[in-house]
Amino acid sequence: MTDAPRRELLFEAAKGIREAFVKYNDNFGRITRRAKQRFETRDWRGAERDFGERLELYTKSVERSVGALQRLLGHTDATRAQWPALKQTFGARVDGIADGAFSKTFFNSISRRIFQTVGTDPETEFLDIRFNIRDAQRHAVECRSYLNWGAPREIIEQLLTDCEFGVPYAHLDEDVSRIQQDIERHAAADGSAQEMLRLDFLPAVFYQSTRAYLIGKVFWLGSEAPLVIALRHDDNGIAVDQIMMSVDDISILFGFTRSYFFVDLEPVEGAVHFINSLLPHKPIDELYTVLGRVRQGKTERYRQFSNHLATCHDRFVHAPGDRGLVMICFTLPSYDLVFKVIRDRFGFPKNTSRDEVMSKYQFVFKHDRAGRLIDTQEFTDIGFPLEKFDPAVIEELMNEAGESTRIDGDQLVIRHLYVERRLRPLNLFVREAERAAAEAAVLDYGQALRDLAHANIFPGDLLIKNFGVTRHGRCIFYDYDELCLVTDCNFREVPESPFDEDEMRPRPWFHVNANDVFPEEFMRFLALDEGLKQTFMTRHADLLSVEFWRGVQQQHIAAEGSDRRAATHPGQPRPRARPAFS
Repeated sequence: MTDAPRRELLFEAAKGIREAFVKYNDNFGRITRRAKQRFETRDWRGAERDFGERLELYTKSVERSVGALQRLLGHTDATRAQWPALKQTFGARVDGIADGAFSKTFFNSISRRIFQTVGTDPETEFLDIRFNIRDAQRHAVECRSYLNWGAPREIIEQLLTDCEFGVPYAHLDEDVSRIQQDIERHAAADGSAQEMLRLDFLPAVFYQSTRAYLIGKVFWLGSEAPLVIALRHDDNGIAVDQIMMSVDDISILFGFTRSYFFVDLEPVEGAVHFINSLLPHKPIDELYTVLGRVRQGKTERYRQFSNHLATCHDRFVHAPGDRGLVMICFTLPSYDLVFKVIRDRFGFPKNTSRDEVMSKYQFVFKHDRAGRLIDTQEFTDIGFPLEKFDPAVIEELMNEAGESTRIDGDQLVIRHLYVERRLRPLNLFVREAERAAAEAAVLDYGQALRDLAHANIFPGDLLIKNFGVTRHGRCIFYDYDELCLVTDCNFREVPESPFDEDEMRPRPWFHVNANDVFPEEFMRFLALDEGLKQTFMTRHADLLSVEFWRGVQQQHIAAEGSDRRAATHPGQPRPRARPAFS
């Protein structure tokens, strides 16, 4: 092929990749924009379907692009020879444009799929993809500014009504007063009694689960503070559910245990820059991820960690906590991530398979995490420097996860692993923490079980070693291999035995089905001292009763029935049991 036809072919290929990305992004926005109607009609089931559809969109778009390119360029060897020039053609056109990094990430996904890349390949991939503060400032999102000319109530009311919901506010005057009072209370607590100057808010509403959020800032002379307003939609209309001005509260909202937002806001890097100004200590990769840009979040996380790994002096060691029967977990002490590799074989009493474990993680990826399930990212064919591992970790990986790991020269290559934020295991935390902090964690452990139940999640394995504690003191569940739906469980009472010796048997004397759950036995899973057990019982004794779990189960079943009936009457509000923001 002569140079001219070759250049034309590469140009068409680069153009095709960009057009495929634009189509993906348009479809992403189309699904995202449904969130407003879902909120207005309280169509929570529809919102869940949109959540899953949007998550699958990226992979499907990449696969279609791979097929189109292979038909255009021919066999893989010929394609590899042309790919550096194709990469240069593509990069020259997307450099500097709004969200150009997203286009490069899409390009890399196609490249890795075609060439089955292990680790990174500078010949076929863009390695300079990163959040760039100058680009973010240049492509900033234009906020809505509400200037206070002596009538703060008016600008607060204007902020709420600018959302233009198709449903009225239930108590608008009361909500406006509540927001104004919280702003004034915050100013007074901060030692400033100055008059508010203005509000700056992002122009789009953020939707997450059953709530809508307005994200912005409040300004006084010489100071500012974040301001997030959570809205709910109940039988009476839309109402303010919570007002957040604490960085900790807002950090949890944008954290790694929350479902991804639906927000129609571009450029995304501009939105990330604004949110980062509210939460300067929040990792950029988590902000991309919680905005639903999961692949870009993974790219940013990998880049940041790789940079750290290249300069740090510590090595991967086993993660703190009890040895897992399903996963081998290791961590780098200087970086707050945990890496999890599925074992080749599972120890007793685990009765599951690799495919079933992966399906549980995929289920959590697509389900409402209710602020209590950790967000886990899946990586494939990742290479790490062999010298960065403690020998004990290498030995366990090679002996017990040989199907997923291999040594290739000076690299340890992991075919499949999960990556998540590192938490302190609850069983270790209650031993180490001061008594008040340990008691608070145990109470929050019970609240986590409630929040998960209301999201139709039963953890399966309630051992406290499977829960971790965040820096905010929240208990989070992170061991998913026995997780299931509350509606799939059969909650039973332990039957009375006619013979005293039956109570001494090591195994149940009565028949137990695979989905049977006995709440009154939950206390056996609490490896706590008697004082902490009593603390748990003061607030969560009902979790040990069949009545609680069957009641929650019936709420979910009733909600599912309501959804089926509403399918023949679209537009009617559909109630559903869900926890409030926590």
